[in-house]
Amino acid sequence: MSGNGATQAKVLRLDAKDNVLVALTDLRKGENLSYLEDEYLLLSDVPAKHKFLTQDVDAGGDIIMYGVLVGTTIESLRRGDLLSTRNIRHAAATFHETETAGPRWTPPNVSAWADKTFLGYHRDDGQVGSRNYWLVLPLVFCENRNLAVLKQAFEEELGFAAPQIYRSQVAELARLYREGKSDELKKVAFGETQRASASPKVFQNIDGIKFLLHEAGCGGTHEDARNLCGLLAGYIHHPNVAGATVLSLGCQHAQVPMLLEEIKRRDPNFKKRVLIYEQQKSPSEAAMMTKAIRETFLAMVEADKIMRQPAPLSKLTLGLQCGGSDGFSGLSANPAIGHVSDIVAALGGIGILSEFPELCGVEQQLIDRCVRREVADRFAHLMRDYAARAKAVRASFEMNPSPGNIRDGLLTDAMKSAGAAKKGGTSPVTAAVDYPEYCTEPGLNLQCTPGSDVESVSAQVGAGANVILFTTGLGTPTGNPIAPVLKISTNSNLAQRMADIIDIDTGGIITGETSIEQMGERILERVIQVASGEARTKAELLAQDDFIPWKRGVSL
Repeated sequence: MSGNGATQAKVLRLDAKDNVLVALTDLRKGENLSYLEDEYLLLSDVPAKHKFLTQDVDAGGDIIMYGVLVGTTIESLRRGDLLSTRNIRHAAATFHETETAGPRWTPPNVSAWADKTFLGYHRDDGQVGSRNYWLVLPLVFCENRNLAVLKQAFEEELGFAAPQIYRSQVAELARLYREGKSDELKKVAFGETQRASASPKVFQNIDGIKFLLHEAGCGGTHEDARNLCGLLAGYIHHPNVAGATVLSLGCQHAQVPMLLEEIKRRDPNFKKRVLIYEQQKSPSEAAMMTKAIRETFLAMVEADKIMRQPAPLSKLTLGLQCGGSDGFSGLSANPAIGHVSDIVAALGGIGILSEFPELCGVEQQLIDRCVRREVADRFAHLMRDYAARAKAVRASFEMNPSPGNIRDGLLTDAMKSAGAAKKGGTSPVTAAVDYPEYCTEPGLNLQCTPGSDVESVSAQVGAGANVILFTTGLGTPTGNPIAPVLKISTNSNLAQRMADIIDIDTGGIITGETSIEQMGERILERVIQVASGEARTKAELLAQDDFIPWKRGVSL
């Protein structure tokens, strides 16, 4: 398991300073284990992905994993004891700003990648998209019904509608019922064939028309309205978007001038077509909808004229995301995409590491990697501000791990964070950005988002990510409307059990069949195929178009 310490068939120490070992397979009470010339007697069963102590620890003592503080003991524990939420609690190291002259970093050898390209859509502002979408969005939830009407009309008539397999199943049940064959309803067998789209594809160079339904835009704070407009502006500015149709009611907090201002912040020379329709200024709903349909169709005719052209890998912006994490996440999939991030950073591309509640306890490591003092200060300020917002509503980062995380070995937020940070590799941190700012600085960018999967992915794409690398140990059916999401499993059991949602299996790292670096290179090869339109992700095939703006109140 190159890049993560020595490996054995059954257990693993992640850092020389650790006082825990990770079980790579189920271990039994009373079992004697040999690891790095030491012998360990297990005092209880240790399920795969969980940890046991390598030394006695008094009550209140530190638990060290990945070389950092991840918890303290509630009671005195012995060498060989299983760690659980009953005997340890969350604890994380404090952090402070430092005078930094910039980190020392030896980048990976990228000679094999320097001349490689992907086929992308080149935009006037210099960005390159991995997809070519027309976007339709509401400025306020009041327009969602109109969006739904447009969605059905455009997708079905332009050949973008998803196959209607479940609609076919309902139709078959309805037919049997109408024919009086009620006894067959419980035993009818449905085939695997899917009904084709309603119409043949009209536009050959457009990947689809996407609709960003949401429940925001009014009834919240001015900050919420501004953040929503910023996020939507990021999607309109995104290289995967050719242009946009915007529906506004008129009286909401998220006003049209606010959206246009946020677009100009991201590109003062913005040139894409943005069609805006305000219902309260229209003679009727039907008149507005008819005009929107005609003008959107004509704009898509123009968008269809752009074609894929070669682009260097420096034009990749990768969202580095995890969801449904497990005790193997920080050992396999996360460091594997961290290696991808390092390669792309060395080539001049961008990696976006988000989910600030899942960076708790590793702040100092990231601060020490910042290229400039102002970057470190911004990151520290954003972390403290987020923690203060959580405290104001009687919450904290330690509430982040889900029941599934805990069940599969991530017992504290700091333990989860130490593994989650591996997604960012080892490259210098070049920027720290707040939500919903846009990422433009080559290298690793730290972006303030919640740990919530969909909110975080939505934010990363709004910041410019044209491909998302999403690691999961438990299985998460998450995608995005405009950016392809590659789902990467931490273990082979998951990849086999949920093959319909998993694109890449990194379980070979756990078994020792492959290294982190080798797996990272395989992932990058797939990224190039996906970015070039030569392959579609499982999330795209399943039409997993998840989009949730972050209501900044607090989301953990």
